Amino acid sequence: MTARGEFKRLYPVRFRHLSDESAFKRWDWVDFKYRRPTRDNRGESCHVAEESIKRDGRMPRKDRAAFLNPLVSKSVAEAAEAGRSLALIRPRNTRFYYKAKSPEQIEAERETYRQAASQGDFFDEELKALEPSPYEFRFSFEDGTGPHDYANGDWEAHAMFFFGKRREGSERAALEWMSTTFNDEYPKKGMLFCVGNKAKHPKTWQLLGVLRVDDTGQDALPL
Repeated sequence: MTARGEFKRLYPVRFRHLSDESAFKRWDWVDFKYRRPTRDNRGESCHVAEESIKRDGRMPRKDRAAFLNPLVSKSVAEAAEAGRSLALIRPRNTRFYYKAKSPEQIEAERETYRQAASQGDFFDEELKALEPSPYEFRFSFEDGTGPHDYANGDWEAHAMFFFGKRREGSERAALEWMSTTFNDEYPKKGMLFCVGNKAKHPKTWQLLGVLRVDDTGQDALPL
């Protein structure tokens, strides 16, 4: 998201390879150079020059709701009809849940990581060795046009699981912590979903990120 409220999709960004001055987290402002992708015609997509990324401050927590709430779409369908491929929505009646992956699913993900690691001009040993989480995390929810059920593609959810497992000492405790966070704490305080469609299947939308943002009751801007 730019300071003017423009959605941007940045790739490829190898977070594990960024320098200290380039490495960024959620809510950081970043400067970067980019070009239009050759195989992605979605308007928000940017092929980033990774070496150009520089952090430029961080959005204070007190400013986040006022900045993002006016940019919220009433539904995924409304964003799609407006020609967008990225959007923020304020979900209702959310339910976070998880499903154990089959051994075949986990091995398929490992193979995906291995293939991705060998592409391009480098071989990424860390990506090759990356271990998929044993669970699929999902949300059922409603927006302005009705119910949905999306897999949570936010890498931070999987990182949260592994962190919780190390901290709490077991998978069950980690999953209970995630359930409390996403089923109790976030809905009570305010939660936004970042959603986006797929380049090869533009009618298919997915959940890209879960943001803890206060609900100020401010209406979304007309599209």
